[in-house]
Amino acid sequence: MRKVDLNLFAQNEYEVIKKLVDTKGNKLSAMVKLGCSKKTIDRMIKGYKEEGKTYFIHGNTGRKPVQTIPDTTKESIIDLYKNKYYEANFTHFVELLSEHENIKVSETAVRKILMNKNILSPKASKAVKKRVKNALKEKLAQPDLTERKKRELIQTIIDIEDAHPRRPRCAYFGELIQMDASEHPWIAGVKWHLHIAVDDSTNNIVGAYFDTQETLIGYYNVLYQILNQYGIPYKFLTDKRTVFEYKRRDTSTVEDDTFTQFSYACKQLGIEIQTSSVAQAKGRVERMFQTLQSRLPLEMKLAGVTDIDSANEFLNSYIKKFNAKFTLPIDHNKSVFEKQPSLSQLNLTLAVLVERKIDCGHCIKYDKKFFKTIDEKNNPVYHRKGTEAIVIKAFNGELYATINDVVYALDEVPEKERFSKNFDNIAIEPKLKTKYIPPMTHPWRATSFKSFLRKQNHLKDKSA
Repeated sequence: MRKVDLNLFAQNEYEVIKKLVDTKGNKLSAMVKLGCSKKTIDRMIKGYKEEGKTYFIHGNTGRKPVQTIPDTTKESIIDLYKNKYYEANFTHFVELLSEHENIKVSETAVRKILMNKNILSPKASKAVKKRVKNALKEKLAQPDLTERKKRELIQTIIDIEDAHPRRPRCAYFGELIQMDASEHPWIAGVKWHLHIAVDDSTNNIVGAYFDTQETLIGYYNVLYQILNQYGIPYKFLTDKRTVFEYKRRDTSTVEDDTFTQFSYACKQLGIEIQTSSVAQAKGRVERMFQTLQSRLPLEMKLAGVTDIDSANEFLNSYIKKFNAKFTLPIDHNKSVFEKQPSLSQLNLTLAVLVERKIDCGHCIKYDKKFFKTIDEKNNPVYHRKGTEAIVIKAFNGELYATINDVVYALDEVPEKERFSKNFDNIAIEPKLKTKYIPPMTHPWRATSFKSFLRKQNHLKDKSA
């Protein structure tokens, strides 16, 4: 006779009905024990008499559930994670499977499949790491393991991120923007600095830019995105180890003092800057880097990004998708961003200002080149040797100079003439286009900039 195995629930039903039939017991008692109706008890009695113990085997016993993932799909998931998506955490991996591989499975199923193979997420918790390590040690202690099996049991587990102390979010969108840069191999074999700005209220990334180093230009580009898309925020929270906090250098030129340059631009816009030497104080942006470091390199790899220009172009679309998925919705009724400046205002405000003097050749030396001052009709304007000037490099790269609160355009003086009147047979010299010279604005006034410099404590120390 074939042995019949029942699960605990079916075994209990079988024993109650068998006893009821054998002893001609009370059906009411059986109803209470099994929690069913008299009609169900009668049906079980009939089934037991006709089929015996076999009757209590559930009809789905031995059948795989409809939602069971095929073994071939499981093997594909493991293979894809090991060879293609190994940089992704499990949540991101599920998204990538659906988007790129047309494999639609739940995160729970994927986690179970990979964990059964001792594959951990880069974001594995300490408890999970400890549990897996103990399980591996028990298996490694078995005496009959082959060398190959031992090698398979050895897993490299990535350290989890440090926790940051919690604090309440700001109440308003734009009330506090946390800014920082992270050096990381965002593409294989190359380390770039990703500059980002994160709104404290909603966790939205409001600006992002790649540069080869942590630079003033990188933060200017982030600030440009904020001003152009949202407006003027109330306050920035930054790290003292970034360009926002002055560090004494051997050079004494103002153009190398990135803290003064950025803070002067913020002063003109009315943005307060707060710095902190404690990284945990700006935990939102620190945690954002953890998330981006686990997702962005793989996303750029799949998009075929190979250089920094295409990486910045990719950021424009990726950050929108990222914000839509992971951040809180923006309530524009609770926004404290002030009105967006015009593009021309942005170009003039996000500028690098440098003090220079006119030389004996009526020129200004800047960036190892010589420039002459010209008016709006391209006519050269000459000044006495030693005349003080402020060179302004606008955000779009155009060069201007202010002398005695008058703005001039700068025209580079080449080392050699491009044409020869005697040998190139040029009948008519090409007419140069007139250059646009913006009107004098407050940020460019020499008195305003010099007054700001005198208030900088580190510059006072340097001159002492």
